[in-house]
Amino acid sequence: MKIRPRHNSDGIALIVALIAVLVLSALAAGFTLSMKVESRLAFNANSETQLYWLGRSGVEYCRWILAQERCPYDSLNQIWAGGPGAECETNGSLAGLSLNRYSVGDGTVSIKIVDLERKANINTATPLEIQQALTLMGVDANDISVVSDSIQDWIGPDEPPRVAGAESDYYQGLDPPYYAKNAPIDDLSELLLVRGITPEMYWGGSSTNHATATFQHKLGLGTAPGQIPNYPFGLVDVFTPISTGRINLNTANANVLQMIPGVDAVTAENIIKLRAGPDGVDGTEDDTPILDAGSAIQSAGGNPNVAGNLVTTKSSTFEVHVTAQVGTQTREYIAILLRNSSAGVRVVSFYWK
Repeated sequence: MKIRPRHNSDGIALIVALIAVLVLSALAAGFTLSMKVESRLAFNANSETQLYWLGRSGVEYCRWILAQERCPYDSLNQIWAGGPGAECETNGSLAGLSLNRYSVGDGTVSIKIVDLERKANINTATPLEIQQALTLMGVDANDISVVSDSIQDWIGPDEPPRVAGAESDYYQGLDPPYYAKNAPIDDLSELLLVRGITPEMYWGGSSTNHATATFQHKLGLGTAPGQIPNYPFGLVDVFTPISTGRINLNTANANVLQMIPGVDAVTAENIIKLRAGPDGVDGTEDDTPILDAGSAIQSAGGNPNVAGNLVTTKSSTFEVHVTAQVGTQTREYIAILLRNSSAGVRVVSFYWK
């Protein structure tokens, strides 16, 4: 009898079938993943659109709020500022208004409104105002003239620098080189490009992880070799690049108030006491907002004639922060609003982080 050799074709077929199954499974998995990615991208694109329009609606809501204000002043106890509401608002359209997490469609919006007249305008500040801010911060006396002159050179026209200032010749010698702007500041962070200004000076505090003391008195006599300056506040806390140039006595803090000529630490404290009411706390129901700036400065012990046109009790420029949320996605939008009696409230800029 003839014995035929046995072929292994059955085993090869099984291997081919297994490979085919693995390939098809991989293709199916890849297709499923691709579909998930496409779905997520489509969802994110839709959410981005929703977030954008939620941000825009929040800005429009802020415009409406500021347009409804009928008080002859702007203060921290008003609804736009997150306060409980002043007497002139209790029976108006703003009564009971909430600024936090109100629903718009399937999303939510939270808004925060800050007036910019609570700070000094860096583009219109006098040398004395800039030097006073640096003195209050505790900047070394040797550095104050350098920073003050350099800020004015940065903003002013291209001409020979001030005694301690700097123009493009100085900045061209840096690495990397750049030119002095010689125009008004648009974004306050431009100050970080100005000669003599350090991040600590701009932001306040220091580059260490230690918290700034609640009260830290500095005489501007310098720091020890190798010691990092620790400023109680920064330039960003007292200056803004856009405002009317007047400081609102109802919203400015003690540091900004002391930048007003004729207002010292005691006068600034007395101004805050005048506006804060019996409980001594800003932004509460018993606040007594200031109506006449000159009279308030005089009552607080200052010289109203020195302040002149540098003070006000009503703000015109506002920075709006709108936090939009759709599901788990959030985005913060920022707008600058300008309010005046003839043109209402208009949007000067709109951007997002």
